[in-house]
Amino acid sequence: MGLFIQIIMFVLIISILVILHELGHFIPAKLFKTKVEKFYLFFDPWFSLVKKKVGDTEYGIGWLPLGGYVKIAGMIDESMDKEQMDKPPEPWEFRSKPAWQRLIIMLGGVIVNFLLAWVIYISLFTYYGETYIPVDQIKDGLYVDAISEKIGLKTGDKILMIDGNKVEKLDRYLNIDLLLGDEVTVMRNGKQVTFPLSDEGKKAALDSQGRNFVTPRYAAIIGTVKDSTNAKKAGLLEKDEIVAVNGDRIQFWDEFSTKVGASKNKELQITVNREGRELTLPVLVSDKSVIGITLNNDEAIGRLVVTKEYGFFEAIPRGFDETINILVRQVKQFKLIFNPIIKGYTKVKGPIGIVEMMPTTWDWQFFWGFMAMFSVWLAFLNILPIPALDGGHVMFLLYEMIVGKAPSQKVMEVGQIVGFVIIMSLMVVIFGNDIWNLFKGGS
Repeated sequence: MGLFIQIIMFVLIISILVILHELGHFIPAKLFKTKVEKFYLFFDPWFSLVKKKVGDTEYGIGWLPLGGYVKIAGMIDESMDKEQMDKPPEPWEFRSKPAWQRLIIMLGGVIVNFLLAWVIYISLFTYYGETYIPVDQIKDGLYVDAISEKIGLKTGDKILMIDGNKVEKLDRYLNIDLLLGDEVTVMRNGKQVTFPLSDEGKKAALDSQGRNFVTPRYAAIIGTVKDSTNAKKAGLLEKDEIVAVNGDRIQFWDEFSTKVGASKNKELQITVNREGRELTLPVLVSDKSVIGITLNNDEAIGRLVVTKEYGFFEAIPRGFDETINILVRQVKQFKLIFNPIIKGYTKVKGPIGIVEMMPTTWDWQFFWGFMAMFSVWLAFLNILPIPALDGGHVMFLLYEMIVGKAPSQKVMEVGQIVGFVIIMSLMVVIFGNDIWNLFKGGS
């Protein structure tokens, strides 16, 4: 059932985004009285799953779920319809329209994707607010694991700036900003320290498959006490807060974990605060250096998290800022993709990898947040100046508007073929990564 929900969520998000993107081309084309021959969700080589002709346009659903398209008459596109292009131009064809109208038609999809993300973020901030941990509230700094140490961080560090930009929030983007940054400034033992972020550490972080490698130091509050474990036998309970081990006072879960990890087959005197009074319980550590408890994430994080509420009009500029921030981060990701040490291209996810990112239970906040992020991503990809993408057509149109003459049909056809080869090569890499990770994960 979990996999089914993941697939449905992914397909629904992609379908909505593709339909709205193509409407961004379709509507201005119709407004400028340009004939649209096809409007398709997904691609339809050889056959369609569903199709119906209404007026001049055939609407349909293809069988290949790699996007969608509108086929506009008189335009060199992926169909490579040379027969139509060899005929004299008709007034209802794309090539007969003024360059400024053609530019609006080609930019329509990207504009819709950007505006959609903005509208979604406005709605999310208005409905849910913004939940994060203020950096100035993390008085005891961060907990740093082996991956964070490779990047250059140390337990207790307080992150102040990344590339000279002040860090105010510890949220889901902080890990990304560290990966995309060149240097970080931290408060360490009362002194400001600035150091470069290690490429080897970034590679290790990417290899960890998206795990958060920067977290605050959480209070040692017990979550689950597993059945038939030494912790259960000793009488430890959920929501007990561990305050000492063998008489040594502790504040944080990482301190407690370190003591347990170093006490294999030993008995520890664990002191807990239970409803305002302290109890000391003897607990035997197993030969695997565990006692059978987990951190109470909700309680520990809840002590640090704040939620900022937004009114509708406040959410408008905040939603715009979030859209721009997502776009900037996506542009910066190319530093990771082409870095010879990090080799980010090996971590690029296709449809299979994206499905695995979806929650196994329906989550509307995730659904809309992911749609907004992916909408910005589609806008960015489509505006790249690669022939066969919207950005390629825009590039040729801008050339025409500046020079006063359109590139020849032959140049457009060759460009379309080159662009198609580039896109298909990228798809091979992306799907190859998906399949490799699938086999690697199952081995």
